[in-house]
Amino acid sequence: MRIENPLPSNDKEPALSLAELRQDYRQASLRRDAVAEEPFAQFRLWFAQAQQADIVEPNAMTLATVDPASGQPSSRVVLLKGLDERGFTFFTNHESRKGRELLAQPRAALGFFWKELERQVNIRGIVEPVTRHESETYFHSRPRASQLGAHASAQSSAIPGRAWLEEQFAALEKHYPEGTLIPLPCNWGGYRLLPDAIEFWQGRPSRLHDRLCYTLNHTGSWRLDRLSP
Repeated sequence: MRIENPLPSNDKEPALSLAELRQDYRQASLRRDAVAEEPFAQFRLWFAQAQQADIVEPNAMTLATVDPASGQPSSRVVLLKGLDERGFTFFTNHESRKGRELLAQPRAALGFFWKELERQVNIRGIVEPVTRHESETYFHSRPRASQLGAHASAQSSAIPGRAWLEEQFAALEKHYPEGTLIPLPCNWGGYRLLPDAIEFWQGRPSRLHDRLCYTLNHTGSWRLDRLSP
C-alpha cells in the first residue's frame, strides 16, 4: 500500500538531518535562591506562567508506566485534571494498558514539556486510585459526548474497525437520550501520583541547563539539589 507524503516538499531548501536539528535556549535561568521552598508551590507558579503564555493544553503530560512481568516501559500523553498537596490526578480506563500496569506496579513518572518557555517538569512517585466520589464528580463535569465515549471505548483492546466504535457510540446515544444521567463506568476513574521527586528543568545556552530537583525525605520535608545537566 502506498502512503502519500502529507507534507509539501521544497526542492530549493533540503531538510536538515536529525543531527543538525538543535535549539539554543536563552529565555530564562533557574536559581536555587529564587524557587519556592516546596515543589507544589513552584509547580503552580510555572503552570500559571504556562497558561499566561497561551500554551495549548499546558496540562498535557507524558505518563510513563512499566509492565513488571516483562520490564517493558510504555508512555502516552494524558491530561492533568487535579492538583493538591497530595499529588497530581488524571483519569482513564482501568482496563487500558496503563490501568493494568498501574494495578500491577503502582509507580509511574510524569513529564511536562513547555517548549515555548524552554521548560520541563519531571515527576516520579507512587500512584493510588482516587475515591469513587472524586471520579464521579469529574466524570459528570465532562462534555456529554466524552462521557458516552468512555462507555463506548474498550481502551487498548483490538477492535474490528472504526465503524464498530462509531456503532457502539450511536447505540449509547440512543440508550442515554439527552437529559438522562450517564453513570460512571465501573472500569473508569482517577489516579493520583504521590510524588517523591519533582525536577524543574530550565533550558540554558550551550546545553548547560538548570536542573533543580526536590526529593521527599523520610521526615516528610523536601530536599533541594542542583543536578548537572
